[in-house]
Formats: sequence, C-alpha cells, structure tokens
Amino acid sequence: MKICLVTAFPPSRGGLSEYGFHIVRELQQNSFLSLTVLADEVGDVSQSTANGVSVIRCWSFNDPRNAQRLLAQIRQIDPDVVWFNLLFTTFGHNPLAAFCGLATPLLTRLKGHYTHVTLHHLMEAVDLNDAGVRFPRLYRAAGAMATRMLLMSNSLTVLMPNYRKILMEQYGRGIVQLRAHGILTRPEYPEFARRGNPVQRILAFGKWGTYKRLEPMIKAFQQLSAGMPNVKLVVAGGDHPRTPGYVASIARQFENDSRIEFTGYVPEESVPELFRTASVVVMPYSSSTGSSGVAHVACAFGLPIICADIPDFHQMAEEEGLAIDFYPLGNDRELALHLKALLESPEEQEEMSKQNFSAALRMTMPSIMHDYLRHFDIAQRTRALKKSTRMRRLPRWLPSRSLLGRALSRPGWFERPGLAYRPSVSVDPMASSNLSEDKEVESRRDRRARQPSKNEAATLGDELEELDATKPAGAQRSYITARNKPERDRP
Repeated sequence: MKICLVTAFPPSRGGLSEYGFHIVRELQQNSFLSLTVLADEVGDVSQSTANGVSVIRCWSFNDPRNAQRLLAQIRQIDPDVVWFNLLFTTFGHNPLAAFCGLATPLLTRLKGHYTHVTLHHLMEAVDLNDAGVRFPRLYRAAGAMATRMLLMSNSLTVLMPNYRKILMEQYGRGIVQLRAHGILTRPEYPEFARRGNPVQRILAFGKWGTYKRLEPMIKAFQQLSAGMPNVKLVVAGGDHPRTPGYVASIARQFENDSRIEFTGYVPEESVPELFRTASVVVMPYSSSTGSSGVAHVACAFGLPIICADIPDFHQMAEEEGLAIDFYPLGNDRELALHLKALLESPEEQEEMSKQNFSAALRMTMPSIMHDYLRHFDIAQRTRALKKSTRMRRLPRWLPSRSLLGRALSRPGWFERPGLAYRPSVSVDPMASSNLSEDKEVESRRDRRARQPSKNEAATLGDELEELDATKPAGAQRSYITARNKPERDRP
C-alpha cells in the first residue's frame, strides 16, 4: 500500500509537526507500506530520506499556491491513500492561504485518489475571540465552508465525541469516524522516587500567548509558594505563532525569581526527562481547540493533571478514563488550593498517576495506527470489488469477460494489505507475572480440541479443572479505573 501523508514535519515547528512525526515513526515499522511525507518547507532542504521514508518539502506556510504544489507531487507519486493531518491553520494564518490549502483534500479526491483527513479541531468549538481573531463572524462563515469541503473527502476522523456529533447534526454528510488522540511516546511507569526530590516541580507545557496564558499560573504559584517553600514552577515551550515575544516578556518580569524556570522550546529528545522529574502538570487554559496533546504526554509518564474546567477537557477525561482535577475557569486562588491539596497528598498523587498510566496503555500509537491501516485496507478492497462488479454489465457471451474480471480484481504489489504488522501489546506490569501461567492454561486447553482417548480425556479434564481453580485473579485486569468508560460511537 502506498500512502502519502500531508503534514507539518520536524524540524518545522508548525502545528501538529510532532504528531506527524509520531505517525511516521509508527508507519515506517511496517514493511508492507510505501510511505511518502509531503511536508512544509524548512530552509533550503527540499527532499530527504530517513529510515526508508521519503520526506518531500513541497508546500510552505501562508502560500496560496499550496494546493497546486501538493497536487503536482501527488500526481507524480500516484499513491493509494492520501492522508491529511490538519488543523484549520495548518497551511497558514492568512485566510486566503488557509482556505486554499483546506481545499486540497477535495481536489485530491476529484483526481481519483482515496483521501482521508484527521481533523484535530472544529471551528464551531473554538473561541475565536480568545484566540485573537479580528473578524470572528467572517471566520465562522469561511470555517463552515472549509468544513463542508473537508467532509467531501472519502473519510474524516475527529478526536472528540462532541466533534462527531456536531458534524453529523449540523452538516449531515460525509463518513465521520471517531478515534483516540493516542499516546505519542511509549508509556513509562512513573518513577515516584524522582518526584519531589529535592523540590516539587510544577510543569506548564505548551505554546503560550493566546488561550494559553501564563499570568494566572504564575499568580497561583506565588500564592502557593508563600506557604510551601519546596516548590518550583517550570514553564516549558515557546510562543504561539500569533503572539511572538510573549514568553520572553513574561520571563523578563521574573528573571530574579529562582523558583520560576523558563526553558523555551523543548526539543523532542528532551521531553521525557522534563516529564519524568515533574510532580504535576498544569493546564491553565481559558478555552480549548480540541483534544489536548499535553494531557496525553502527561499520561504517558504517569503524571497527575490539574486543568481549568473546560467542557472539552471534561469530555476527554470521561471518554478516555483520565484522572484530571478541575478547578474553576480563571480562578487563580482555586488553582493554588488544588495544587496545595495535591502536593500535600502523596497517596492522591500515586492514585492519579497510576490511573493516567493505565489510560496510556490503552491508547498507544501502534494500536491507533493499526486502526487507521485497517480502515485504509478495507477501503482498498472495496474499491477493488467495485471494479470487478463492472464486469457483470458485459454480455455473458463475451469471451474475455472472465479474464478482464480477474485482471481488474487482482491486486498489485502496492495493494498488499497494510496490516501485516501488529501493534506491540502493552501489558500492565502488575499483571505481567501471570502471563506464563495464562499460556500454560491455553496450551492445555488446545490439547483438548483433538479427540483423545478415554483415559487421556479423564487425565486432561482433571488437569484443566485444577488449573481453572488456581488461576490467579490478577491475570484478568489490575489497573485502576475511576469511572466506567462509555463505548465509542462508530459509524
């Protein structure tokens, strides 16, 4: 299967570049895939190859010609699937450039290619005033038109249940699927000995300046540190593209306070150590633009999360079974009280950490990518069947009728199923000691499937009864679940 992935890609710092990197890292492990990344331009680099993946930098931010440039590359590659990893601002903050770029999935489908879009937010769910948009009504109208164009692709994935509900109720068209955001790194069991040693580190991570503001977080920290001297605030990440210089201006105000550290942009290889040594992750947002990548990274390292009370994040926590402590939106005093209560309770920290780590095990990127590939494989087989059914319209007396049918339905080398690999099974370490016993039980039950003699059947039956009676309960499920997780609504 040949896949073209259209996404921002490192070393670019464009929106979703890290998410695109992790998609590529998982897909390149499948030897049955031919993967090409159509990425945004960075410096003078136009094309590169890494671990068998071709990266072609053929579009640029705020360029109205992006659709034309992408279609030219797609025509040369001739892939089976063109996958778009998109925000509404992926192709630019300039309205014309963004709108033209978002038309690319529809134009790609009109060219005859199977097109899939992973859409990380919806215009209807974004607070445009909070995001600093000057003409919100105009943006709403343009966003609705762009959404209709995206729904005209072959299929579309959203990451929040409410987003699928909005698309189905307000637009009522297209194949809209719901999938989890996924954990971008391999889940690590929390190292509690490294937390609070010697100080409790409070981590605030993101791109700051629009709906992610540092002032409420710093006010809450100052109230907290007045009564708890062994705390430190770590502000990680740089400016949002709309607010250049914001983090630097805040850092200058507190440059003499040793308890507040500003790290700036954090490269991918430094992210794990940043989260391993933190005691809690804080999300002091005023609104949301979709599923939170920061929350999912925190889950990968088993960190407690304290977050502003925003409906999208409430829904995310309930859907995915995350342990998040919510405080009233915009109330820095309540944020300080929630931080104090959590940092003074090691038991609550450990409980929340284990719950988030367990949630991470259920949302690993290999399992998410397997779900995508299964969908693409079914779509490929459906298209092949549609080709073969056309032969039924030919007259039965035509000598080459059966030969043409076989030729059209026979897959080429690139149409091999993309499901030859299986995602690595994530196992709760608390239950790993029971795996060998489970395998022994299953192997003995397999022996019972053949027709044994009477003496052998009696002996084997006694063994199975003994094993069933002594099978440990921990082999079933041992991680913490705070609430019943609702079933995913799939079309």
